[in-house]
Amino acid sequence: MSEATASRDNGTEPMIEMTGLNKWYGDFHVLRDIDLTVQRGERIVICGPSGSGKSTLIRCINRLEAHQQGGITVGGITMTEDIKRIEQIRRQVGMVFQHFNLFPHLSVLENCCLSQIWVQKKPRHEAEKLAMEYLERVQIAEQAKKYPGQLSGGQQQRVAIARALCMRPEVMLFDEPTSALDPEMIKEVLDVMVELAREGMTMICVTHEMGFAKTVADRVIFMDQGQIIEEAPPETFFNHPRSERTKLFLSQILGH
Repeated sequence: MSEATASRDNGTEPMIEMTGLNKWYGDFHVLRDIDLTVQRGERIVICGPSGSGKSTLIRCINRLEAHQQGGITVGGITMTEDIKRIEQIRRQVGMVFQHFNLFPHLSVLENCCLSQIWVQKKPRHEAEKLAMEYLERVQIAEQAKKYPGQLSGGQQQRVAIARALCMRPEVMLFDEPTSALDPEMIKEVLDVMVELAREGMTMICVTHEMGFAKTVADRVIFMDQGQIIEEAPPETFFNHPRSERTKLFLSQILGH
C-alpha cells in the first residue's frame, strides 16, 4: 500500500486540496474548475500540451499566481489574501523552476544559505551546515565555493533542488525542471528527483519526461485547455487511456 493510499484510509488531512479553482489572464480562462487533492507522500506528475495551464496550476499552490475563484488549502492552511497565511503556506512548499533562478553573484553555498538566514533567521554556521548536507545529498558538495556560471545546467538545477530542500518543505513543486537542460544532463537531475520520491517526499512535477512518470508517479494527470482531462495511476494512464485527447497526446509524445 502506498503512503498516499494509507493516508486516505486513515482519514488524515490531505497535503493539498484545490476545489473549483478558476483563473483568468484578462479574457483568457487559463484554469477551469480544477478539483485536485494530493495526499501526504503522494507523487503527482502533470503533463499536457504547451499552454494547457500546467505551470499556472502549480504556481497557484504557493501564490506565485493568484486565482480568482475556488479554494486552495495546503497543509491544513486555507489560502486567503492575508499575507501571513500566504507566508505560512510558502514555508511548507519548495519549488524548482525550469530556469534555475540562482543568484549569479553568490556562490553555490551562499545561494543555499540565503533564505535560511533571511527567512528562517538561522545563524550562518547552522545554515551552512544544513546547506552542505543537502549539497552532499544531490552529489554536488564539491562545487560549494563555485558560482552558478561556473557550473553546467544539470549542476545548477541540482543546486536549485538543494536550495529548496534547505527550507525543509513538506511538499516539492517542480515546474518542467529538465526542459532547459541538454539531453545528457537530464538524467542527473531526474536521478535526484527519483531519490526524493523514494524517500516519501510529497511531489507535484510538471514534466514531459514520461519515463520519470512511469517510475515514480502515484498518479499522472493530463491537462488541456485549462482543464484536467484525465488522471490515473501510470499503468492505467499509459496503457489504457480513456480520453481521445489523452490518446493523441501520448501517441505524439511517446512516438519520439
